[in-house]
Amino acid sequence: MTHDAEVTATPSTTEPARSAAAERMRLHRERRRKGLRCLTIELRETEIDALARLRLLEKETRNDANAIIEALYAHFDETLG
Repeated sequence: MTHDAEVTATPSTTEPARSAAAERMRLHRERRRKGLRCLTIELRETEIDALARLRLLEKETRNDANAIIEALYAHFDETLG
């Protein structure tokens, strides 16, 4: 006895799932192609204060990591061109 079942293959519309390690490596390689490096740095409170004095960082956002990063980028753009 045979059963004739219709099998329809549906193409996947999404990318295959990547492991966290594979995604980190992909992002690392993409940054390298763009000439970028990803670093972790420590800042002193006085350095954060200096960013605020230079008006690159609002005093209210001195505890906001993203605001500090943007202020550092602005400082680098101004000083390193």
